[in-house]
Amino acid sequence: MDAVTPKADQHSHLVRPSEMEWQKTRFPGCEMKTLLLDRKSGLVTALMRFAPGAVLPDHEHVNIEQTWVLEGSLVDKDGPAQGIECKAGEFIWREAGSRHAAWCPQGGLMLAIFQVPNKFFEADGRVRDSNGNDWAEAWGHTGKG
Repeated sequence: MDAVTPKADQHSHLVRPSEMEWQKTRFPGCEMKTLLLDRKSGLVTALMRFAPGAVLPDHEHVNIEQTWVLEGSLVDKDGPAQGIECKAGEFIWREAGSRHAAWCPQGGLMLAIFQVPNKFFEADGRVRDSNGNDWAEAWGHTGKG
């Protein structure tokens, strides 16, 4: 079960990732456990697990994205920072509007924080979120992007 933002009358929210199932994404070799999802603002915190060679295709970070690599590495496959590699124990953040494809040559496990979900650019010109939904319909209400 994925975590969501609870009612406002609660202050501390314990999430037990070890009791959650990995959820497959539409990107082969990429799974995630959503630790926090605030649909109103778009804030997402997730554990992401990548099989060796898994790729996150062409996408834009709508706002600041932060990633702490726990195992393996995350490499910019293309884009302005092509070849930059964030290894286990390292932290990388990307500015709003940055666009690239990323991959995990040996696989990886990371904690990722998105102020609003990424825009993924499809070959047919559509812009989708990581679940395949039209980005503007799903996240346009956040006023970001």
